[in-house]
Amino acid sequence: MPRQARVKSATGIYHIMIRGINKEKIFMSSIVKMTITCILIQKKKSKIILKI
Repeated sequence: MPRQARVKSATGIYHIMIRGINKEKIFMSSIVKMTITCILIQKKKSKIILKI
């Protein structure tokens, strides 16, 4: 059964959560996780406040 469409937030604030199938780790190392986190922060820094 497909999931329902997300409700658009009135505040524009969303919580992003990433996890693998069966709650398995999706990052091979903490370095990869930090690299992806830094990229996300750089891309969104000018538009929104990103709290991780």
